[in-house]
Amino acid sequence: MNQQTIGSWVSSANMESCDFPIENLPYGCFHAVQDPLASKKIGVAIGSHILPLTDLSKLIEIPLHLKNSFQHFDDLKMNEFMAISNHEQVLCREFIKDLLSINSKNQAILEPIIIHQSEVKMHLPCEIPDFTDFYAGIYHATNVGSMLRPEQPLAPNYQWIPVGYHGRSSSIIPSGVNIKRPIGQTRASEGKPPYFQPTRRLDYELELGVFIGKSNEQGVPILVDEAEEHFFGMCILNDWSARDIQAWEAVPLGPFLAKNFATSISPWIVTRHALEPFRKAWLRADNFPQPLSYLNSKNNELFGGIEIHLEIYLQTALMKEKQLPAERIVTSEFSKAAYWSIAQLITHHASNGCNLNAGDLMGTGTLSGPMEQEVGSLLELTRGGKEPIELGQGEKRSFLENGDTVIFKAYCKKDGQVRIGFGECRTTIVG
Repeated sequence: MNQQTIGSWVSSANMESCDFPIENLPYGCFHAVQDPLASKKIGVAIGSHILPLTDLSKLIEIPLHLKNSFQHFDDLKMNEFMAISNHEQVLCREFIKDLLSINSKNQAILEPIIIHQSEVKMHLPCEIPDFTDFYAGIYHATNVGSMLRPEQPLAPNYQWIPVGYHGRSSSIIPSGVNIKRPIGQTRASEGKPPYFQPTRRLDYELELGVFIGKSNEQGVPILVDEAEEHFFGMCILNDWSARDIQAWEAVPLGPFLAKNFATSISPWIVTRHALEPFRKAWLRADNFPQPLSYLNSKNNELFGGIEIHLEIYLQTALMKEKQLPAERIVTSEFSKAAYWSIAQLITHHASNGCNLNAGDLMGTGTLSGPMEQEVGSLLELTRGGKEPIELGQGEKRSFLENGDTVIFKAYCKKDGQVRIGFGECRTTIVG
């Protein structure tokens, strides 16, 4: 049985299965769409609304010990807030929670300034200086490897090293922004030059994003037991992939134009503090080697996992025309799908002295589960396009078509805890 929320004066935050109860309070950046003069603001999601934090100090008294922290909201410097100490972040979170609690003395002052989420446009939650995408989903790696190398699906290094590649931060977009079908080189028949054309095998990849808070100096690695101090929060991430372009260009240097045309993320950063109640053990199966010592610790084994449930929905143009809802086609769960923990990803990334900065984003890699209906890409679900999935209205899909809308959702749910969610990551493909 789930624990009952402590309650907020924002009534929608108290509803069962609400993504944003007062126990969540994720950060995001927005502006009011109906006000032509509205500027961007930083706020927290609460129920179906947003409490603006920018200029909040003009309405209520901010405690002296929090003034410097809240100044980052006024200056729209979310990255600088992300870099403050864990202790300061907790104090700010508790103050915001008090403002929104059922017994808040500030309800009359704050009620007029909260804004419904339907009345805003969401932006990226912070500046994203750099983006790295890992390949930490072992079932995804095995499924894809089986298509390419049936005799050895996993490369020898996969069991030892968190594999990743350097992505492109400039093409990261928030939920709600459409993407254009990319053009690129694709393989032709033997002996013929490649084609240059729009991709015919556009695919999604179900991932989570990890935001860095505290930075490390260049040349100074991050120890695995210190990695959580650098972990600010998470979002949903869709690592779009053009499979035909990828197949032609990937050898010998890996992902490039098949990946960098767009990466979609949900607009809210669910903080590490909100995720703490959903911690669980992080244990490596006995049939795999244990991590090298720099990636291993007792604390990571006991608490390195986080139970996060994931869902993929697909809505075609025909469904929209007939006003039909999106169909859920896949469910998965992060802690079962990933081979490496968040702390291990951060530690390995900085193990050579690489400097991570506040706002840096790391993708987990595609989070496919062990079952057939838990796979995080169409490449796996349709077995390379050979077995199309069947949708309502008699439609089929091997890969995505123009007009399709892909929706990712994520939430944490555990007995004895209040359910929290990530919102959604929604993107439509246009021609």
